[in-house]
Amino acid sequence: MITAWEATAVLIDPVRRALYDHVRAVRTPVSREDAASAVGVSRSLAAFHLDKLVDVGLLAARHEAPSDRPRARGRAPKVYEPAAVEVSLTIPERRYELLGDILAEAVAREPHDAAGAARRIAHRHGAGVGEAARPAPVADVLTGLGFEPAEDAGDLVLRNCPFHRLAVRETDLVCGINLCFVTGVLDGLGGTGREARLAPAPDTCCVRLTRPDDA
Repeated sequence: MITAWEATAVLIDPVRRALYDHVRAVRTPVSREDAASAVGVSRSLAAFHLDKLVDVGLLAARHEAPSDRPRARGRAPKVYEPAAVEVSLTIPERRYELLGDILAEAVAREPHDAAGAARRIAHRHGAGVGEAARPAPVADVLTGLGFEPAEDAGDLVLRNCPFHRLAVRETDLVCGINLCFVTGVLDGLGGTGREARLAPAPDTCCVRLTRPDDA
């Protein structure tokens, strides 16, 4: 079964997300050729991304001859359709399930230091997302995670907190986890030239990405 972390990492890529959205929208099996034409990419690139979506369980694939075309020799072409999974998106994006996963694992593993364990687990999960998203730009990855990054005097300010409601209630705990998660994403991506630090401000996420020399 696909986890929320895997879905997040896979759907960060804009071409992959466009293909996934197209397959879900048409509601009939989609060939590689049709998918490529719909999102404006080559057939080989579409095939690569469609198969990646199959690998993680977001799409299902099978070989099926098109009903409106003469049957050619050889194996029928591969077609794709949505798998029986749900990926929940809200605007602005919230990721309470991801935070819940971190906290549940922390309590189960280290009940006497759940807060410390949650920070370590958040960093590990963030690093996994970053590694899976390579070599995407850091701003694109954070956008895919729902942070809504924007340039501000050379920094990246995060205009949305995916854990907003819980951050309001348990600020120190949730912001600490958030900082570790974003730091993990940067570490997983590697070579971003950015550093995550806590910088709470009205109407933004508590984390700000600076250049190390400017922190």
